[in-house]
Amino acid sequence: MSRIIAKAAIRGAHRMVERAEDALAKAIEAKGKDAEVAYPNTAYYLPIMYLFLGQKVEKLGDLEESLQEARKLLRKVPNDELWLPYLGDTLDCGVATLIAEEAIEALKFVTGPTPVEGIWLSFTDDGILRTQGIKLVDGRMPGFAAVVGCTATNEQAVQLVRGMQERSILVFMAGHTNGRAVAEQLAEADIEMNWDTFLVPYGKEITAAVHALNFAARSAMTFGGIVPKGLKEAREILLYNRNRVYAFVLAIGGDDDVPEDQVITDEKYATAAGAINFGFPVISDVNIPEILPTGICTYEHVVANVTMEEIVTRAVEVRGLTIKIEKIPIPVPFGAGFEGERVRKEDMYVQFGGKYSDGFEVLRMKSMDEVADTRIEVIGPEIDEMTEGEAYPLGVVVEVAGRNFQEDFESVVERRIHEYISCANGIFHMGQRAITWVRISREAHKKGFKVKDFGEILLAKIHNDFSAIIDRVQVKLYTDAEKIKGSLEESRVIYRQRDDRIGGMTDEDVEDYYSCTLCQSYAPDHVCIVTPQRLGLCGAYTWLDCKASHQINEHGPNEPVSKGKCVDPVLGQWEHINEYISVKSNGNLTKFSAYSMLVDPMTSCGCFECIVGIMPEANGVIIVDRDHQGMTPIGMKFSTLAGQIGGGIQTPGFVGIGKVYITSPKFISAEGGIERVVWMPKVLKEEITERLKARLEDIGKPELLDKIATEEDAEDPEKLVEFLQKAEHPALAMAAMI
Repeated sequence: MSRIIAKAAIRGAHRMVERAEDALAKAIEAKGKDAEVAYPNTAYYLPIMYLFLGQKVEKLGDLEESLQEARKLLRKVPNDELWLPYLGDTLDCGVATLIAEEAIEALKFVTGPTPVEGIWLSFTDDGILRTQGIKLVDGRMPGFAAVVGCTATNEQAVQLVRGMQERSILVFMAGHTNGRAVAEQLAEADIEMNWDTFLVPYGKEITAAVHALNFAARSAMTFGGIVPKGLKEAREILLYNRNRVYAFVLAIGGDDDVPEDQVITDEKYATAAGAINFGFPVISDVNIPEILPTGICTYEHVVANVTMEEIVTRAVEVRGLTIKIEKIPIPVPFGAGFEGERVRKEDMYVQFGGKYSDGFEVLRMKSMDEVADTRIEVIGPEIDEMTEGEAYPLGVVVEVAGRNFQEDFESVVERRIHEYISCANGIFHMGQRAITWVRISREAHKKGFKVKDFGEILLAKIHNDFSAIIDRVQVKLYTDAEKIKGSLEESRVIYRQRDDRIGGMTDEDVEDYYSCTLCQSYAPDHVCIVTPQRLGLCGAYTWLDCKASHQINEHGPNEPVSKGKCVDPVLGQWEHINEYISVKSNGNLTKFSAYSMLVDPMTSCGCFECIVGIMPEANGVIIVDRDHQGMTPIGMKFSTLAGQIGGGIQTPGFVGIGKVYITSPKFISAEGGIERVVWMPKVLKEEITERLKARLEDIGKPELLDKIATEEDAEDPEKLVEFLQKAEHPALAMAAMI
C-alpha cells in the first residue's frame, strides 16, 4: 500500500466527515432533528448507511448517529516512521468517506439547492435501477464505470465515452478537475446524456460519486436479496459487488497545466478508497502511486500512467469484464450504449414513418432457394437522393431461411429489429410492425450512413445472434412511396394472422413450459417459469421467445421443463415443475404456483414491470407499475413494495408480473382473476385499455373497466372502498381472499 495514497486518503476522509458534520448541523438548525431526510423513490433509505451500518435513516437526527459511526472509522494520518504497508486503515477511512458523502448528497434534498439541475441527474431511483437491471443480467450492459475529473480536450472526452458506449459500459460521471467536469465537456460537444444513452452525469462535486456506489449497493439488495443487518450482510454485499457487479473508477487528470494538487485531490483519494471496498479498481492517466497486488479487488487496485487511448481497454482488463465489440460494416459507431439515443428535429437529416409517412418492418420465413444470403436491396431513393429535413417512407422486409427455423420464430426475431437499428450512433428508431419511426442525424449522414446500412446492421446481427436457426438472410428496404404500399398491406395481413395464432395458445396446449434463469447472475435463487399464457415478469420473454432462445443455445438460460403430473390444476402446480424449481433455486423453494399469488407464488429478481398486491379491505388486489412514483392504496409506493418482494423470495400476497399477463385468462385465476383488480395507475390503465376491454368482453363484464379505480379516484384505502362500493365492484361480493 503506497504511503502517499494512505496519507492522502485518510486526510481526505477527515475533511469529508467534517464537511458532512457541518452541513448536518446547519440543516438541523434550520429544519430540526425530526425533519425527514430521504432520496426520492427508493425503499433502501440512505443506501450507504443501510449497507455499512444496517441503519434505516429517516430523519436528520438519525444522521447524527451515522456520522458518529463514520468518525469512529477515521484513522490518524500515518507519519513516515510508523507507516506500515497495510490497506485496512485506508479502507476504513474510505467507508467513512462514503457515509459522509451520502449524508452531504442526501441533505441537498432537504435544504437545497436541488441537486437535479441542468445536466446533473443526482440520485438514481429504484425504478431506474430495476429498468437497467435487466440489461445487467442479460449481458447488454457488462458493467459500469465511474468517471471522475475531465479530459484535456472535449474531443478526448467524446472519444472516451464513445469507447465505453461501443462496449456497452454504463458511464457514471461525477467530480471535476480544477472546476472542469467531463459531463460539461460532453454537453459542450452536444452529446446526449441520460440513462437511455448509458451516460449518467450525477453531479459536479466529488460527493456525487457516492451515487454510483449506492447504485451498486442496491443492486445487491435488489437482485441478490441481501437485507443489511450488520457486518455479516455488509460483507456479503461487498463480495456480491466484487463478484457480480463489474465496475471500475476512471480518475482522469485533464490538462497538463492543472496544478498537481487539483488533479487527484485528497477527497478523490478518499472516495477511491471507498470504491475499493466494493472490489472496484481505480485506473488513471495521472502519475499517481500504484497498488498492484491483488486482495480486495480481483486484480490490481490502483493502476496509473495509462494513456487516454488505452485507458478503457486497460480498465476492462483490470476489472475482468467480458466484452464483445461487434464490428458492423457501417460508418458510425455501434453498441448498446447508443440504443436509447434521440435525434432531435433540429439535428435530423431525414426521417421515415411515424406520423409523417408510411413505415413498417416485417420478418418472413422463406425456403432456402428463395433467399440470396447477404443480399440488400434499396427499392426507391437512397439517402443522397433525398432532401434534407424531409420525411420518406421506409419498409423493412427481412427474409430468412434455415433448416431449424420455424414460423413461430418470425415475431421473436422481428422484435429484435428495433434493438439492432437503435444501437447505431446517430440513428433514432421507435416502434415496431406498422408503426415505426426512424430518423438519421446530420452527423450520421456526414459520416456516410445510408439506407443500405440498415440492411448491413440486420444482416450482421441476425447472423450473429441466430446462427443456430438461421442460415440465410436478405433484406429489402422500400423508400418509394408507391412501391411500399403492396408490401405494407401484405405485412398487416401477416401481423393479424400471427396474433390469431399466438393469441390462441393456452397452457393446456403444450407439454413443456420454459424456464428463464437469466437473472440468476444477479438473483441466484430466482427462477421464472414461462408458459404460453404467462410471460416472464420482466415483460421481455414470452413462451415463444424462450423456445427460440433454447433452439439457439440449448445450454443457455431458457430450457424446456416437462410439466409432469398435475398436482393442483387450480393453483397451477405440476410435479416436474416443482422438482425443477427446487433444484434451480438451490433448494430454497419447493413449490411454485403458476396461477396463485397467495399460495407459493413465483419469485422475483427485481426486474418486474408491475407488482400485484393484496388489499384485504377491498377483498381485491391493486396493480402498480414501476413508472408510477405515487402512493398506492395499500400504503406503499412501488419502490417500497419492490424492496420487499425482490431477490428470489416467495412473498404470499404479492407477486411481480409483466404487463401483458394482466389480461391473460390465467392472471391470478386461483383467486378469481381480473375481477379482483380494484386499482391501478391511470397511465397503466390507459396503456392496456384495448387489451383490457377485449378481456372483459370475453368474460361478459365490459362494465368492469370503469369500476377499476386509479389514483385520481383514491390513494388511501378508505376512499378506495368508498369508490368501489359506489361503483358496485364485483370484488366486494366475492369469496374472501384471506
